[in-house]
Amino acid sequence: MGLIQKVISKLSGQEIHTDEVREAVSKASAFLIEASRAGVEEVLTRVNSSEQGLTEAEALSRLEVYGNNETAHEKAPSWFSQLIQASINPFVGILILLAVAAFITEYIFAPPGEQDLTAVIIIVILVLISVLLTFFQEYQANRAADQLLSMIQNTTIVERQDQGRVELVTTNLVPGDIVYLSAGAIIPADVRILSANNLSINEAALTGESLPLEKEAEVPDESTVLNALDLPNIGYMGTNVVSGTARTVVIATGSGTYFGSMSRELVGHHPPTSFDLGIRNVSMLLIRFMAIMVPIIFLISGFVQGHWFNALLFGLAVAVGLTPEMLPTIITANLAKGTIEMARSKTIIKRLSAIQNLGAMNVLCTDKTGTLTYDTVAMESYLNVEGLSDPMVYKYTYLNSYFQTGLRNPLDEAVLAHQQADELLSVELDYTKIGEIPFETARRRMSVIVENRNGERQLICKGALDEMLAASEHIRFKEDITPLTGELKEQVRRLAVQANSDGLRILLVAYRDIDNLSSNFGVEDEANLVLFGLIGFLDPPKETAGPAIQALNKLGVEVRIITGDNEIATRRICKEIGFTVRGLVQGSEIETVSDHELSQVVENNNVFVRTTPLQKSRIIGAIKSNGHTVGFLGDGINDAPALRDADVGISVDNAVDIAKESAEIILLEKSLMILEEGVSKGRHVFGNIMKYIKMTVSSNFGNVFSVLVASIFIPFPPMLPLHLLIQNLLYDISQISIPWDHVDEEYIERPQKWNPGSIARFTLYIGPVSSIFDFTTFALLWYVYGASTGAEQSFFQSGWFVLGLLSQTMIVHMSRTRKIPFIESTAARPVLIMTGLVMLIGLVVPFTPFGHAVGFISLPLSFFGWLVLTLLAYFIVMQIVKTLYIRRFKVWL
Repeated sequence: MGLIQKVISKLSGQEIHTDEVREAVSKASAFLIEASRAGVEEVLTRVNSSEQGLTEAEALSRLEVYGNNETAHEKAPSWFSQLIQASINPFVGILILLAVAAFITEYIFAPPGEQDLTAVIIIVILVLISVLLTFFQEYQANRAADQLLSMIQNTTIVERQDQGRVELVTTNLVPGDIVYLSAGAIIPADVRILSANNLSINEAALTGESLPLEKEAEVPDESTVLNALDLPNIGYMGTNVVSGTARTVVIATGSGTYFGSMSRELVGHHPPTSFDLGIRNVSMLLIRFMAIMVPIIFLISGFVQGHWFNALLFGLAVAVGLTPEMLPTIITANLAKGTIEMARSKTIIKRLSAIQNLGAMNVLCTDKTGTLTYDTVAMESYLNVEGLSDPMVYKYTYLNSYFQTGLRNPLDEAVLAHQQADELLSVELDYTKIGEIPFETARRRMSVIVENRNGERQLICKGALDEMLAASEHIRFKEDITPLTGELKEQVRRLAVQANSDGLRILLVAYRDIDNLSSNFGVEDEANLVLFGLIGFLDPPKETAGPAIQALNKLGVEVRIITGDNEIATRRICKEIGFTVRGLVQGSEIETVSDHELSQVVENNNVFVRTTPLQKSRIIGAIKSNGHTVGFLGDGINDAPALRDADVGISVDNAVDIAKESAEIILLEKSLMILEEGVSKGRHVFGNIMKYIKMTVSSNFGNVFSVLVASIFIPFPPMLPLHLLIQNLLYDISQISIPWDHVDEEYIERPQKWNPGSIARFTLYIGPVSSIFDFTTFALLWYVYGASTGAEQSFFQSGWFVLGLLSQTMIVHMSRTRKIPFIESTAARPVLIMTGLVMLIGLVVPFTPFGHAVGFISLPLSFFGWLVLTLLAYFIVMQIVKTLYIRRFKVWL
């Protein structure tokens, strides 16, 4: 999409919908399923390769056709592009239009000697401050994010016909290359497994499955394949080998992989967020105010005074006065301050608006693996066949894992890392290893033979349920060794099913005594075993998960779980962290419902399992369509679409690159507790932004309303255009300190969203209150001081300038809190200093040479007595109106 289209889309609120992601992933899925169902020879034929791989010439030729083995990824734009993007803001656009209009009317068409660029300069300075603040903050954030996204050049072992096995940079891989995988390797492309030995692959980044999956070369039964991510003989780009070895053939590279099919279409696609839509709606509200008020004032002033050019200038000044010129600066300063504070909490904010979206968020969707859990395998239980914890079961399991010499998989590591392992540290002194029968995928078990100090030998075997039952003839039951009858086998199966239903992965442990003194052992020795017990593994929940969810709930944020993992494991984790499952939906169910039906499904359920990346994205979209502001926390390849489509995407520093690229917030610690702090900070930021908008728009509206009435009855301008600009600038300066102000605790307790209707209501109710005292000031100046003719207009304008500025500045303290100012709630020190300074300047200006130069005159001391009484009455009336407003509408800011 071109820059102009992006600008139009951003300003109009048009969200770009596309089916390209779905189509690309669908094609990649179909291709992988076909490759999985094909035999080894057929696969090699399809990719035009052989058991010996490609020649170097063939590989180079294919590299020109297929391109580098790289997925599309979004890099931070150049500094110039970031500067342009920082300028694309509705409020900035309004100010630029006003500056252009001021330049035309006050310079180009102004009579000679009356040309004035003051208004233009003031507006341009405000625009530059806002744009540059936004640019520098986001530029620094993007640089920090780029450092996290930096990658090491990865290599892999490839077999070439004319070179044998060579180490090759992964970007140079092509379809048809024969690739060797071993423990620790990241799979560099989508591959079909040709042969495997004890191969386990961690696919959590792609599927959300918490435990490693066993892979093999055999063609699967078609009835067992549910989707493209369930293929047991396919290795997916971006996943990693946990244990074992494999010989594979590359079937897809770069954008042709399952991973690449998503990343290719996600680059550059950012739907409008809650912040974008809110800014846009508030901008339209201000434009509507100006469209109504400015023409009316222009016409009235022109007819009453008979000077249409001056009426045009005055109307333009009113437009500037009605516009909260400092809003872009105040918003940027608030967001930047919040970003700096979040950085101290180990959080990088890539887009400034993300921190406000975090505060507006009322639904947080999170994956399970690594967020609610540790993303590690832990041994949870060791049971005898009666279902009771038995330390001897753990001891035999420990011996098996300790003495094996093959590559230990995560299950063995979990056994050795269990808390009771400390009690068995002297095992090497009590036992000696005699032999080993390595793991094989076909057998799905492995054994070690050990000898104790008495010379007694035992074979200790662990493996999968069916394979262990097939190799066992006896069972240790109630301290006795009895034949393994069909009834006892069913009891063991029921025990295993119960453990599975609790979310545990189960292995069985068995043994038999060895009488011979041979040191040669084979598979035939794994027979006539005595079944001893079961061991269970799971990905344990974090201790902070439950408290963090409760804390978010107290802040009005509902947590929903969207995971690629299965229902059993997810329900167990939910139970352990105290998460109430209102309803659970399978990904396969989501695939069959329309978007309208899905919008109902997501409201009635809060757990979604076995979801694909596109299903996650659809769920996020459906929740947003129901009016929620949605955050998504994820770190895997399968989370990228959802991260991009959420109002605020949150990832972690050790996430896959595409997840970090798609996210707007990167946590340096994967903890929901940090999010709780971020939500509070986001609402604090938003509260201060809303203070400025409501107090400024309502105050400006009150002033303009007063000008409108005055223009009807007073034969001279109640204030010159330049006076309005100076007053507005001083008032805006008084509010520069708002980002450092406190926010009422009650405001932090619930999600806060942009609400133009609330701003309009606040303006129409609160704005005219100041007009009441403007009218009393008009009467004072007209009747008491006799400023009723053009000759005395400077006195009238000076008096109203002072009172208007002081009352506007007082509104800062009245509007910043729903409580009684200075008594129940006092502003932060920077706010007190800035407002006090501006009020002092306002009192002094009419007495200065500068004031005299712009048309003010010195005011008598008696006027300031009336000024104090007027401000005191304004304070009291404003507090009464505020109380009535809160009582009626149950809200203030």
